[in-house]
Amino acid sequence: MKQNILASIRLTLVCIFFFMVIYPFIIWLLAQLTPGRGRGQTVSAGNRIVGWKLLGQKFTDDRYFRSRPSAVDYNAAASGGSNKGPTNPEYLQSVQSRIDSFLAHNPGIQKQEIPSDLVTASGSGLDPHISVQAAYIQVARIARRRNLSEEKVRNLVARNIEKPLLGLFGTEKVNVLQLNLNLDGLK
Repeated sequence: MKQNILASIRLTLVCIFFFMVIYPFIIWLLAQLTPGRGRGQTVSAGNRIVGWKLLGQKFTDDRYFRSRPSAVDYNAAASGGSNKGPTNPEYLQSVQSRIDSFLAHNPGIQKQEIPSDLVTASGSGLDPHISVQAAYIQVARIARRRNLSEEKVRNLVARNIEKPLLGLFGTEKVNVLQLNLNLDGLK
C-alpha cells in the first residue's frame, strides 16, 4: 500500500512539473515563432490600431461589408455560440430576423441566394472571415452606397480572397476588416 502511495505522489509531482513548467514553456517558445509573437496580429490604418486580424467586428453601415453574425456580440472575453439547436424557436426567430434585415438592406436579392454565413453565427462568435459568396452578394449594395462601379468593388473582393492553407486545407475566405479597410482606400 505504502509503495503505491509513494508512486502516485511521484507521478503527481512529475505531472505537475511537466504541465505547469515544461509544457507552457514549449507553447511559449512556439508562439515566439508566429507573426505577432503570440500576442495576436493587429490591423492598423494610418498610425491607429483598428482591430485584430483574427477577431471579427461588427459593421452595420451599408457602406461596408457585413461580418458574420456573432452570438456574443463580438466580445472576445465571452467567446462562444448560442448553444441553441436548429429547431429552437428562439434560434429560428433570430435567423429569420437576420434574413429580413439582410433583404431590407440588399434589395433585389432573393432569400435562397443568401449564404448561410451571413445569417448564422459561428461557433466562437468571433469569426473574422466570410465566404467568398457572402462578399460577392454584398457588392451591389456597397457599389451603390459609395457611388462606385460594381466591377471595381468585385475586383477588390477578388484581390482580398485568402486561399486555403497549402492550397488544400479549408476553403477560400475573405477577412472582412481587411476588405473594409481596402474599400476605404478606393478612390
